[in-house]
Amino acid sequence: MSRPAYTPTEMMIVAAARQLAGERVCFVGVGPPNIACNLAKRTVAPDLELVYEAGVFGSAPARLPLSIGDPTLVTGSTLVTNQFELFAYYLQAGLIDVGFLGASQIDRFGNINTTVIGDYAAPKVRLPGSGGACEIAINAKKVFVIMPQSKRSFVERIDFTTSPGHLTGKRPAGWGAGPSVVVTGLGVYEFDESGEMFLATTHPGVSVEDVSANTSWKMRVADDLAETPPPTDEELRLIRELDPEGAYTR
Repeated sequence: MSRPAYTPTEMMIVAAARQLAGERVCFVGVGPPNIACNLAKRTVAPDLELVYEAGVFGSAPARLPLSIGDPTLVTGSTLVTNQFELFAYYLQAGLIDVGFLGASQIDRFGNINTTVIGDYAAPKVRLPGSGGACEIAINAKKVFVIMPQSKRSFVERIDFTTSPGHLTGKRPAGWGAGPSVVVTGLGVYEFDESGEMFLATTHPGVSVEDVSANTSWKMRVADDLAETPPPTDEELRLIRELDPEGAYTR
């Protein structure tokens, strides 16, 4: 079989961006969520309001921001404020429709680790930490996650709970609905009524066996499992225009 004209990471970014169709206000996490959200604004969600942790609401960056503090976020934005006001008066007030997060580890209930690999007191790897991700995971109306998938990232038990998902199947009253979609380089996952993740679509060329080989638990599979539509030429053009050096898409 010939190799697709796109990378698994590009497929992941495209599939993630499509999830934002019809959404209005999105709190953007660092890394892959950044390019996915900026692609969505140029394709399926032109009216999407991008919110960044640095204190920018309604960002309209002319290029892909290099970080949540990149000056390009301010140009054309609706509001520039401080982090306290953004979190207190927007996020915690329930005005964020979607929080879009990355993860280093995730479990079947959508609980996320971005703090440490190994024991917290003596970790094998120290990760970037929470930033605002914990507050986003709790207060956004719902959460989307984008991340690479392997047995090291899709784990039976995460090493540290940085951002709570559905905990062990039920979220506390007063929190947002929690994770509803996880997108990886292999497929798109949704959550059932018990709060557990299941495979909804596989990307082109990916089998259920491939997913199982990269998951540390027995993944549930939708009865109507479908294939993710491949990237269009326009989606690929925009991704490569946003990220010409391939920092996010290699």
